[in-house]
Amino acid sequence: MSDVLLLNGPNLGILGRREPEIYGTDTLADIERAVAEEVAPRGWRVIARQHDCEGALIGAIQSNYDTVGAIVNPGALMIAGWSLRDALANYPRPWLEVHLSNVWARESFRHDSVLAPLASGVIVGLGALGYRLAARALVATVA
Repeated sequence: MSDVLLLNGPNLGILGRREPEIYGTDTLADIERAVAEEVAPRGWRVIARQHDCEGALIGAIQSNYDTVGAIVNPGALMIAGWSLRDALANYPRPWLEVHLSNVWARESFRHDSVLAPLASGVIVGLGALGYRLAARALVATVA
């Protein structure tokens, strides 16, 4: 059996309670279950990690090079998470960047991601559905 890394950054551990008008009412546990449902037919499991600390996210990446791919919501670390970027640059599998909200419809400081140029794809603004779509993309593209 193979694993998919589901990585969530700062403030995403409080989904469902965090500004539901922006981020929706799904909890992180709901999202983890949804991703698991999408990858299960392929025989894959989900390794889910959420950390508010960039260093812990880097450790999670470096400890999971043997996964088939990753879904990453870096939260605000997309803006200046240069160490996270370096870790993802070395991650040997495809990965997708996901954001619940449409970052380009929000404050201008959210309009640039230092991570997106490295990602296999980026999904924004579709709420929790974005995670399902990222999981489907991995299932469809990973040999």
